Amino acid sequence: MKLGFNMLLWTPHVTAAHEPILKALKKTGYDGVEIPMFEGTPDHYARVGEMCDRIGLERTVVSVIGPGGKNPLSPDKAQQKAAVDYAKWVIDCSSALGAPIIGGPMHSEHGFFSGAPATAAERKRGLSFHRRAGDYAAKKNVRLSLEALNRFESYFITTMKGLAEYLDEVDHPAIKGMYDTFHSNIEEKDPVAAVKDIKRHMIHVHISENDRGTPGKGHVPWAQTYKALRAAKYDGWLTIEAFGSSMPALAAATRVWREFFPNPEEVYKLGYKNMKQGWAGAK
Repeated sequence: MKLGFNMLLWTPHVTAAHEPILKALKKTGYDGVEIPMFEGTPDHYARVGEMCDRIGLERTVVSVIGPGGKNPLSPDKAQQKAAVDYAKWVIDCSSALGAPIIGGPMHSEHGFFSGAPATAAERKRGLSFHRRAGDYAAKKNVRLSLEALNRFESYFITTMKGLAEYLDEVDHPAIKGMYDTFHSNIEEKDPVAAVKDIKRHMIHVHISENDRGTPGKGHVPWAQTYKALRAAKYDGWLTIEAFGSSMPALAAATRVWREFFPNPEEVYKLGYKNMKQGWAGAK
């Protein structure tokens, strides 16, 4: 088991200026960090990877398909091509970073709604997108770990059962799935039991409290969640994802209108203890 922390708590774009934060996470005991990927070049991320290597931190990536004419579900051929090009850019940057897993909702445009449930035609376009992206990712030794989002952020994939069935249909070794405690808390009838639905595809886990604050200070059933993950024989990353209001653009995108914790130190220190002790106690 590896313990990670998502850098979105501080920034959407990690640079050398964030080295003190990375060192603090390493000192706390984290095995790695999750690097947000929304801008930049492979050369930039290669330098970030070198910085993390010096500190002793492994890497994963989180990215989304934002607005700007690159929705893979769109009937517009230009948008479909732009989506594939974007996925290739994320994969190239992740490879340069030394990150073998790309987590996040890389299946549809984040925050876009058609006003209706997903159609068979949209699903067909999604499958085509992921098979093409998967072929490219495989060549770079990278895997995409798709994330189901809650209904207020996406209409395409919102549950673990729905995600698992979609991945069954994609049927590509480089396209897998992830479990996220925040979204599952909203969408699942039984968030803990939903681990079983995704376990055959699960290669990544986001640890996030029900309010996006400090893990262990909300109502996510952590003891039962860790027990379910261990029962599923999961042995990958547990990566904390928490958001604050320090960056207005990111706060708006994640609907953060108030503070959920007194300071970042509480989140990564108590969050680490929550994961370390919770996992050990789930045997």
